[in-house]
Amino acid sequence: MPGDTLSAVLRRAALVGGAVAAVLLAGPVRAESTAPASTPALAPALAADPELEADAMELSHKLRCLVCQNQSIAESNAPLAVDLRNQVREQLAAGKSKDDVVDYLVERYGDFVLYEPPFKAVTVLLWLGPAALLLGGAGWLAFRLRRRRDEVAAEPSLSAADRARARALLESAAGNAQSESPESRS
Repeated sequence: MPGDTLSAVLRRAALVGGAVAAVLLAGPVRAESTAPASTPALAPALAADPELEADAMELSHKLRCLVCQNQSIAESNAPLAVDLRNQVREQLAAGKSKDDVVDYLVERYGDFVLYEPPFKAVTVLLWLGPAALLLGGAGWLAFRLRRRRDEVAAEPSLSAADRARARALLESAAGNAQSESPESRS
């Protein structure tokens, strides 16, 4: 890399920046379950009330497992995820609303426990960062293309006399090359 030109280094940096922007714009990636076929992919239903269980499972899909980080607590079999699912069920059974349960977990574990964190000062970079990277990359690309166009336009064009002189030099060089070839000597 020490011998690379500045444009090659900038091109490589642009490719890396583009890849980072693509990853950031793709959003959170959820891994497929790697559990064996004999284990259930989701948490088993434990509440006797089907409505309570539906609410608990809905919340469980919106909350991130703090151990696995790429699965919801409904999908994870980590002990902490099991405890969080049980807390969600217990609080819903105690009569708390879904918002109260989410507020309790956010207060305890922070916004990281949510798959979709709220838009606020702490998370503004998370929400606006990909757009800023995309706009910055587009601006840089426009700058480079405009600069390249201006460099091409600034190159001097040859006059008719200069073209004729260049053609004559090329023809005389071609004639000299043929006369010096091994075939012409024999």
